[in-house]
Amino acid sequence: MGQSIGVIGAGAWGTAMAISLARNGHSVELWAMETEVVDSINIRHENEKFLPGFRTPDNLVASTDIKKVAAGKNFLILASPSLYLARTMQGLLDVPNIKDGSTCIGILTKGFIPSDKGPRLSIETLEEVLPACYQKSLVYIAGPSHAEEVAMGKVTGLIAASENPMNSIRFRETLKSKGLLVYSSLDVIGVQVCAAAKNVIAVAFGMLAAIAEKSESFGDNTESLLFAAGLNEILIIGRAMGATHPETFTSLSGVGDLDVTCRSKFGRNQRFGHEIIQDRILDKFKDLDDLIARIKEVGYLPEGAIACKYVHEIAETQGLKLPICNGLYKILNRELAPVQFIEQILDGVQI
Repeated sequence: MGQSIGVIGAGAWGTAMAISLARNGHSVELWAMETEVVDSINIRHENEKFLPGFRTPDNLVASTDIKKVAAGKNFLILASPSLYLARTMQGLLDVPNIKDGSTCIGILTKGFIPSDKGPRLSIETLEEVLPACYQKSLVYIAGPSHAEEVAMGKVTGLIAASENPMNSIRFRETLKSKGLLVYSSLDVIGVQVCAAAKNVIAVAFGMLAAIAEKSESFGDNTESLLFAAGLNEILIIGRAMGATHPETFTSLSGVGDLDVTCRSKFGRNQRFGHEIIQDRILDKFKDLDDLIARIKEVGYLPEGAIACKYVHEIAETQGLKLPICNGLYKILNRELAPVQFIEQILDGVQI
């Protein structure tokens, strides 16, 4: 029997997940801020703005009324950008099924979230906002999962991580379909760190790939060197933040998600890195804070640029040696030239 599911956030990933769930027989309602997105889905059965080219099923409807989308649902999935996650959730606290904890909540949002105490992860942030009944019961969903391929129905593996094993299983059973293979994990911190930090490495990877196209010195071997060193930096961040399972970093959440983010044609972060080299996209921004404040001018959302700022803060606070992440921070902050960065980084990476 199908579940009643609300999805908050009609970007590419939220829409793809909503499509997958609807195809699997669930009743799905999708919240979008933009009226044109809602009309596009409800009238033309396509999210023309954020996921063009994919038909949305008839049992998927969209609305600009966020409380209506959340009300009375068995499951609620949050897919809003990391910068707006806490604020979005605060607007749902008076919805009865959120207030009493009867709705099982999952999070798709990738990235670190700023706070007075420094960068934080999604679940920690939401636990401070939500009623006490949601402590240690939220489910974080991640893995190598480009929205376009999920919308195509191509076989994709995901991790559903939670400190509440039953909630992890509930989401696993609800999400799984012919195209989605879902696995449970207890390493909530590790899975979240992988999902956020891999975007930073992917920006650097995109830069290297662009440089390698015109270089006699860099090639596939160099990319693999950067990839391995980047995975090591993700592991360092994860350990510092309290990850509990080393295998998180060598399975779907770690190496799997990093690989698809760096190498897929759908990857926005590696695209951003490519455009830093090819199109000098950073030239119109003063520094990283200016880039983040005007991120919409990029034309898409490279989460790695935002995450890079917070990874740098974590590294500074905890004394972590992260040559790739910190070098990228200097580039995005307009302190270091991209080609100079790549040459320096390959001398200092840790394997």
